[in-house]
Amino acid sequence: MRLIFLLLVAALALPARAETVRPLARPTFDPIPVTRWDHRDEAGRWSRAALQALRNHGEPLVEMEPEDMARWCPGYAGAPPDARRAFWVGFLSALAHYESTHKPRAVGGGGKWFGLLQIAPATARGYECRAGSGEALKDGPANLSCAIRIMAETVPRDGVIHAREPRWSGVSADWGPMRSSTKRAAMRNWLRGQDYCQLHVSMRPRLRPKPDSHIMGPIRPALRPAPRLATAVGPTAPL
Repeated sequence: MRLIFLLLVAALALPARAETVRPLARPTFDPIPVTRWDHRDEAGRWSRAALQALRNHGEPLVEMEPEDMARWCPGYAGAPPDARRAFWVGFLSALAHYESTHKPRAVGGGGKWFGLLQIAPATARGYECRAGSGEALKDGPANLSCAIRIMAETVPRDGVIHAREPRWSGVSADWGPMRSSTKRAAMRNWLRGQDYCQLHVSMRPRLRPKPDSHIMGPIRPALRPAPRLATAVGPTAPL
């Protein structure tokens, strides 16, 4: 009797049903694209910071297609979001080559512009960047995040990466190297050679071949020989 009682207590202590433990989904990350700052030790950190910013406040850049994008990146129109983000990271690295030669603590213009993309603190504050001082803009990821915040407003506003008429527009509204035709051409040529700017072919299922009847005309059924007449079998008729 005591054994039955203990078994009953143990049964009541068990959960009504075992819960299925599912593994947590692994977070997805964009692949690190080829950039012009790959020679720097900070390259991976900068690229990841730029990709993260493009997933957040830089999303308008990824969603839109500037009117002149085909000149910069032929495959952009049909590219998936990760390839589009890769383009903008590559673009930032190409622009930073001319702005600071990839030196995060560079200061130019007699103390006016700071960091990788040479952003003025007043401009950063005007666009509500987190890095609002010259010292803060010397941090590579913070500088890139601020540059993306600026471009995410000016490029959709003007609909282009670069234009001169009726005024400097797009990225050219804020960054001097974009106003040089020689530097723009060098940036375009480098970007167009990257994998993320190649044309993306849509994988469509192949059409099934048409039946022979649609190609050669209707197929006639095979002719069968006529049945032979049966010969009567029986006694021979008298002559």
